[in-house]
Amino acid sequence: MTIKNVTVIGSGTMGNGIAHVFAQFGYEVSLVDLSADALKRALETITKNFDRQVAKGTVTEADKTAALARIKTFTALEEAAPSADLVVEVATENVDVKHKIFTQIDRLCPSHTILASNTSSISITRIAAATKRPEQVIGMHFMNPVPVMKLVEVIRGYATSDAVTNTVMEVSRSLQKTPVEVNDYPGFVSNRILMPMINEAIYTLFEGVAGVEEIDTVMKLGMAHPMGPLHLADFIGLDVCKAILDVMYEGFGNPKYAPCPLLVNMVRAGHLGVKSGKGFYEYNGKDMKVAARFVK
Repeated sequence: MTIKNVTVIGSGTMGNGIAHVFAQFGYEVSLVDLSADALKRALETITKNFDRQVAKGTVTEADKTAALARIKTFTALEEAAPSADLVVEVATENVDVKHKIFTQIDRLCPSHTILASNTSSISITRIAAATKRPEQVIGMHFMNPVPVMKLVEVIRGYATSDAVTNTVMEVSRSLQKTPVEVNDYPGFVSNRILMPMINEAIYTLFEGVAGVEEIDTVMKLGMAHPMGPLHLADFIGLDVCKAILDVMYEGFGNPKYAPCPLLVNMVRAGHLGVKSGKGFYEYNGKDMKVAARFVK
């Protein structure tokens, strides 16, 4: 099938990035959020990110203007869903929230619409159970920052059809992304490997083996990682890391996926990383330093 109109549900960091790339590559985009203020901030972010691309010469000013004109914002799903060929849900990593959204879009969208989730760990099969079209439900897991990162993890649920999978793979390629098809198990591929590494880095700090900078430096210089695991955890959001680990722990029943007690306490304290200004590092504008509690 041909995809022309895309509805993106959620205008946060991932949602506005996904809206950005779809609009950049010629799709008509309906960006949905309950908050008009959040939508305003999202458009400001998208505009700034396009400005960076213009400055780098990867798009022209005319490209930017045309792309921004393709993005429409809505606070009511009822207004955006009926025109969608593809929906990409980018809500919080919570099964109940996703079930509610997928029940709504299943009711509101045309029968041909593909229903995709940007979930980073929750079962697509479980999400699809909230709909009457499980064969048209699929995972479309973009990486952050979306305009820059090339990977899209395409996750097939138990009932996802070949036709839907092939369409989503082609749509991903049309965004100049590299899609990788994976099967539906907790954490998929990316987070099944990444999150235990981050969790082990947190345990390494928790057990006093080394400090924050030392752990990150070993992984950057010794393993050629562009960003250390503790810095990366801050960037992802410590609450998101914990939520993904919780999903894998529940899904596999294996204690190796249980989040480190230090991570649990930091999330409870509201130290979530970059988004809150404090995690393993403290963030003040462009400045970054190890959080005071971790300095010896």
